[in-house]
Amino acid sequence: MFKAISLIALAVVYRLTPHPWNATPMGALALYSGAKLPLRWAWLVPVGAMALSDLVLDYGTGRPLFEYSRLAVYGILGLLTVMGPLANRTKFGAALLPALSLSASGLFFLVSNFGVWAEGLLYPMNGAGLIACYAAGLPFFDRTVLADLVGTAVLFGFGSALHYAHGAIAARLQPKRIESVNG
Repeated sequence: MFKAISLIALAVVYRLTPHPWNATPMGALALYSGAKLPLRWAWLVPVGAMALSDLVLDYGTGRPLFEYSRLAVYGILGLLTVMGPLANRTKFGAALLPALSLSASGLFFLVSNFGVWAEGLLYPMNGAGLIACYAAGLPFFDRTVLADLVGTAVLFGFGSALHYAHGAIAARLQPKRIESVNG
């Protein structure tokens, strides 16, 4: 539970500090949560981080709490946690992480932009409007990809380094057993 709360707090702080548009590693957070936390709770980490930071970011703006694009974002982040356990497959190991990260970024792009289009506020509700919506989102997609790739490397790399360091420190602190030979 401590890990989940820490991840939420870290993501909220990151989202509230100045950063380039769409450069938050929320896909990476969803993947890591899905890989390292029980799935029944893992989805709460990215969704909770988004909801808490949205409350702060939207305070006083009049933006509605429930709208298609926001629900689409929360939904896709929750679903991306289901991909997280794939990162634990020993057959592929760390080589699978970039593919998972790119998949998460791509799915986020498709679903979040579809949500913006489905609101019907910015684009006409036809095929041309949907294509225009996706085209308008393309300049921001590279930032999402980069943020998720770096975020995945940091979260999974730091987590592994922390696990290794904890094991090494614990091994040094344990008293050494001296076996005597009776004879």
